[in-house]
Amino acid sequence: MHELVLRNIKVELGKKIINENINLNVESGEMISLLGASGCGKSTLLKTIAGLIEPTAGEILIDGKNVKSFPPEKRGTVIVFQDLRLFPNMNVIENVEFGLKMKGINKDDRKEKSKIMLEKVGLEGYEKRKVYELSGGQKQRVALARAIASEPEILLLDEPFSSLDENLRYKMRDLVMKLQREMRITTIMVTHDKEEALLMSNRIAMMINGKIVQYDKAKEVYNNPCSREVADYFGDMNYIEGVCKNGVFTSKIGTYNTSLKDGKYTLMIKPKDIKILDIDKKSESKILNVKYLGDKYSLVVSYKDIELIVETYREYDFVIGQNVRIEVDTKKAIFYMI
Repeated sequence: MHELVLRNIKVELGKKIINENINLNVESGEMISLLGASGCGKSTLLKTIAGLIEPTAGEILIDGKNVKSFPPEKRGTVIVFQDLRLFPNMNVIENVEFGLKMKGINKDDRKEKSKIMLEKVGLEGYEKRKVYELSGGQKQRVALARAIASEPEILLLDEPFSSLDENLRYKMRDLVMKLQREMRITTIMVTHDKEEALLMSNRIAMMINGKIVQYDKAKEVYNNPCSREVADYFGDMNYIEGVCKNGVFTSKIGTYNTSLKDGKYTLMIKPKDIKILDIDKKSESKILNVKYLGDKYSLVVSYKDIELIVETYREYDFVIGQNVRIEVDTKKAIFYMI
């Protein structure tokens, strides 16, 4: 098991700053996700850790040793790319053996180890298959087996499941989590998929415009996003502007006691924290839009001269124009200063 620390990493490509002031600590055996929209610098940072891109400034420490000047093959990191980069001229077991061969492991030992890894990823009996004979999910498993067979100190995954269909994606996520936990491999995964990051990660590093803006346990990033930009990444939110004065926040949806300093604030409420209590013709709140999402509804409801997004698992036959009674759980609301 191995620890990774990044200190004040800055990356410039073509005089353009891609990553700046990156500080990150990944504990031994931990799995973290670099989460963010396309173009925010996630993959560049991963390649910098792997040694494929040289940082302009900062330190990359693996087990306390600065590996910034080390070539990729000397860092103890292995990266699995989105396009997998399997060797088409080699069969399955030759692909898995490749990293071990580069390390100088003798033929019998590397073949035995590769067979064990193929068993772990569910590809026993596929040793002699050609790459072009494999499905997308099978290729993914070969790439994973090749990466883990070389016993990396740090495993790096760059959007590993994005090319798979939904069913295969779920299976590969489960496989990666199983192997990562069994073998206690320190792992960093790049993803733009919030569900994937929440499901698989011990911690999430939320990236916006080349910087890590929040780094915390997955549950904490979801429940307490540090900004509107982070909150919006996890779905549509409700924002109500108001003013705090003498410990009281005043807005269109009511007044609430707070410990905030005086000033203007935006109150953020998640759609799931607004409850539909009942269908009630006497209520002034009215459904303006209905989206049926299978296991839940997403509604837009008028409430005290504003529109609120509401998510509910109630099994009413919601229709536009219905009057409903709702309850806003302000205890779970988050304030952002304007």
